[in-house]
Amino acid sequence: MQNVATASRPAADAAMRRLLRIPEGQTATTGAAQRAFSTSVLVSAVRCLLTYVVLPFLAPALGIAAGVGPALGVPIGLVAIASNVMTIRRFWAADHRWRWGYTAIALGVIVLLLVLMVSDLATLMG
Repeated sequence: MQNVATASRPAADAAMRRLLRIPEGQTATTGAAQRAFSTSVLVSAVRCLLTYVVLPFLAPALGIAAGVGPALGVPIGLVAIASNVMTIRRFWAADHRWRWGYTAIALGVIVLLLVLMVSDLATLMG
């Protein structure tokens, strides 16, 4: 028997919920989605500050090795990607009105993070 919530859900939304492995009936509040978004932005901001301010300028001035950037970039990138995925899932579980827009932006951020991680890995291995 099909759930009423599933019957009224557009096919694209139902497919996205399956892709994100959100069980039918699982919901989240809009507040939870917004808190997840705030956390995701905070993680990205910390990564950017570390990558573009602290490590290139402040770390050498404080006598910290210049090569630690890539070694820190990979794990911080993984945390940032996980945070973005978690936020996408929360937006979808809450049926947030901006779920498609946020998903597009978050996927763009994830692609950029992956590019930076590949660059960091290349630096570490080269």
